[in-house]
Amino acid sequence: MAVETPEKQQVIGKGRLWLVVLALVTAVVVLAAFQNMRRGALPVRAAEAVRGTIASSIATNGKIEAVDNFEAHSPAPTTVKRVLVHEGDQVKRGQLLLQLDDAEARSQAARALAQLRAAEADLNAIHIGGTHEEILTNQTALTRAQSELQAARRNLDALQRLLETGAASAGEVHDAELRVNNAEEQVNLLRQKTTSNRFSVPERERVEAQVAQARSAYEAAEDLVAKSNVTAPRQGTVYSLPVKQGAFVSTGDLLVQVADLSRVTVRAFIDEPDIGRLAQDQTVTVSWDALPGRSWSGAVTQVPTTVSVRGARTVGEVTCIIDNPGRKLLPNVNVSVAITTARDDNALTVPREAVHQDDGRRYVFQVVGNELHKREVDTRITNLTRIEIVKGIPDNALIALGSVNGQPLRDGLPVRIAK
Repeated sequence: MAVETPEKQQVIGKGRLWLVVLALVTAVVVLAAFQNMRRGALPVRAAEAVRGTIASSIATNGKIEAVDNFEAHSPAPTTVKRVLVHEGDQVKRGQLLLQLDDAEARSQAARALAQLRAAEADLNAIHIGGTHEEILTNQTALTRAQSELQAARRNLDALQRLLETGAASAGEVHDAELRVNNAEEQVNLLRQKTTSNRFSVPERERVEAQVAQARSAYEAAEDLVAKSNVTAPRQGTVYSLPVKQGAFVSTGDLLVQVADLSRVTVRAFIDEPDIGRLAQDQTVTVSWDALPGRSWSGAVTQVPTTVSVRGARTVGEVTCIIDNPGRKLLPNVNVSVAITTARDDNALTVPREAVHQDDGRRYVFQVVGNELHKREVDTRITNLTRIEIVKGIPDNALIALGSVNGQPLRDGLPVRIAK
């Protein structure tokens, strides 16, 4: 084995030193080039395409209405005699809710009944030929008239025989004939009075009209008495009771409202451009400012069939049935309404700002390495912040949202992710 001299060792050492220096210089050059490349790349914001739930909805306002509402109004001016329930009470069918002072109503009913009975008696008299007293009087008079007629006829027969023998004059016979004629007329008149045909058609119609009028008056009075006692027509909740005991009420004043509030109707107003997105059975969520943090769910039952102007909006009315556990939602309150028009629980989504459109085609810029690649995509559900991608990019793809300095993105552009 050759032994290296000190001079040779010195030469080898210098060679190694130069190699190290050369390596360091190369590294510096490469690093500088990389930094220059980095400084030349466009800084962009980016986000991953992730899977999750996305839903599209229509937000609007609406009003609560009772599904099966009952309300009672005062039938006449009177005072409230008794109030037997309170607002919020659960009542049963047939339960007495309140009473009005019905003294005047009962008095009217009694007078109307008396008038009805009198009118019915008059009508019955027409049917049988008069009152009982009139019939007895006419029958007695008819009997006397018939006896007088028989006597007048016997007297006429006797005078006619006497006239043949010259024992009676022609004047006496004439007088006897007049007596017979008068007696016959009286009998005929009394016979007519004892039959139902004695009254003319106008007389019958007048009395029949009096009966009908009296019956209507009595029925109205009885209805007034009945409505003075307000009962619940079905099971439900007393949600409005604007009167107090002893208060005066005018005709038509609201007395009480009752409804089954376990379910309620929401009448919502949808702007015309959104009406086409509606369908029956879509999910509805309702919130009420009076109870923050709570929400109620239901479904669309009827979509708009027409539009109308409501203030500055052109809207259609949609009705929804909402479950109301606890019966906290009350009729006539204003609520916020959200109708879910589409939903996907396993959607691949990106932020809305990542999707661009040109000539009806949608696309994104996927970051691959340090370069942008334009990808055409198919989309479906969109909400306020995200959009569903159904075709065009893989799960977890890194998508550019936009440049930091506002410079437009383009295919093949070198980029770096801004932090």
